[in-house]
Amino acid sequence: MTRTALPFATSDVSALARSLQRELAAHDGAPGHVQLLNMLARAGGYRNFQHFRADLAAADRLDAPPAPAEPADHRRVERVARYFDGEGRLTAWPAKTADQRLALWALWAKIPAEAVMTERQISAWLQDRHRFGDPALLRRELVQTGLMTRTLDCREYRRVEQRPTGEALALIKAVGRG
Repeated sequence: MTRTALPFATSDVSALARSLQRELAAHDGAPGHVQLLNMLARAGGYRNFQHFRADLAAADRLDAPPAPAEPADHRRVERVARYFDGEGRLTAWPAKTADQRLALWALWAKIPAEAVMTERQISAWLQDRHRFGDPALLRRELVQTGLMTRTLDCREYRRVEQRPTGEALALIKAVGRG
């Protein structure tokens, strides 16, 4: 039987060693193979080995790098990517708040950098990039999550330049293929 290679990388080997030391000290006797796999996965920031393996599989499906500088839950990215059509338009508003915030990053990435837009312009721009007919919801959420700013009189909207999270980068890449 062939064995699938599962690459394991860590951004901080010292934190990995400390975590393994704590887990091994708390364990009675020598841990078994599966227990060691779970310890390594937890030390790398995953819930357990199954979570690590599922994340790698989702990363492969998304053609995303398996070990970005900031860890990403690729299963979550894959789930949120399903809310976008082949042209990168948001087809429905996700029910979970965390998924909504992640979906906003894909819209944020397409907003022209350093552009100043009126409320009417940003609403028209958002109308073209979603399919459920509520640009006001998207406009408000972009401002409330800090991805856009607006003046007190709501006349000018601007994208806030910032570094996307690891999950946001993976989603932007996945949605951008459409």
